[in-house]
Amino acid sequence: MSFESAVEQWKAQRILKHALQSGKVSHAYLFSGPSGTGKIDIALRFAKALFCTADGWDACGECLECRKFEHGNQSSLLTIAPDGNSIKIDQIRELQRNLSYRSTQTGRAVYIIERAETLTLQAANSLLKFLEEPVSPVVAILMSDNGQAVLPTIRSRTQWVPFLPLSPEKMLEELISEGSPALLARAAVQLSSGLDGARQIVQQNGFAEIRNLVIQLGKESLTRFTAAMITAQQQLFKTDLAIQIELLLSLLTLWFKDLTQIQAGRQDKIVFIDQLDWLNNNAYNRSFAGWVSCMEHILEASKRIRANVSPQLAFEQLLVNLQEG
Repeated sequence: MSFESAVEQWKAQRILKHALQSGKVSHAYLFSGPSGTGKIDIALRFAKALFCTADGWDACGECLECRKFEHGNQSSLLTIAPDGNSIKIDQIRELQRNLSYRSTQTGRAVYIIERAETLTLQAANSLLKFLEEPVSPVVAILMSDNGQAVLPTIRSRTQWVPFLPLSPEKMLEELISEGSPALLARAAVQLSSGLDGARQIVQQNGFAEIRNLVIQLGKESLTRFTAAMITAQQQLFKTDLAIQIELLLSLLTLWFKDLTQIQAGRQDKIVFIDQLDWLNNNAYNRSFAGWVSCMEHILEASKRIRANVSPQLAFEQLLVNLQEG
């Protein structure tokens, strides 16, 4: 596990590689980016490179410190995760006691704080004092899905390291390699900016059923209004799928987006790839603007539901709007 081989997050890698090569390692970093973008993997690779005692900027994988790291015996690597919903002051105090003890020893220490945005105010203030008076050679790595949610006083004392959302193509490749059904994964990666979120969508109970229902409603809503209303009543609102109507609406948006992709000649971007023949045969039944209008109707229905309009009423109105164009 070398730092050089971490190629997916080029921006983060460039910042950290420069620090390692120049020897100008900051006392604290804030890794910010969507869940599933490899923050913990990069943090561990960076920490391993910091511990390595061989000449060169990257981990050699052979020295004593690298071997200790690889076998999980690196006692100078400390990790803090939320206790319940937050990171509490007692956890930060315990971290400080550990690091104070290690300051009497030689060698580097690295601590990683996961979900740093969950620090309680007391914990954050306690950590702040530690960041203001860094103990060399201690390096802090704070991680957050949304760095802007971390207290400004903490942010200002760390070096920002951005993690970019993975491309849908990369997430799809990863999900399929993990054994996720390709058709479900192809939809899930369009609904999430991170790999973890896409995994959760694929694993949701009823996701495959919702996808099939979207295909049926997508076809019926354009030419068979009565059939679409009956399908919605019987297969959506009289079943447990009704509680996932927001997910259904998101998938329905992708259905109409596929029709615009056909018109634009981007068949490689199709989500409902198993329905390619139907999409090709019907993509020009309306103009490009007409399909965009359908997506706007779906967005409006979603807004109405969030505003506490009856989901069934909002959806039935949506079907009327889709029929009318």
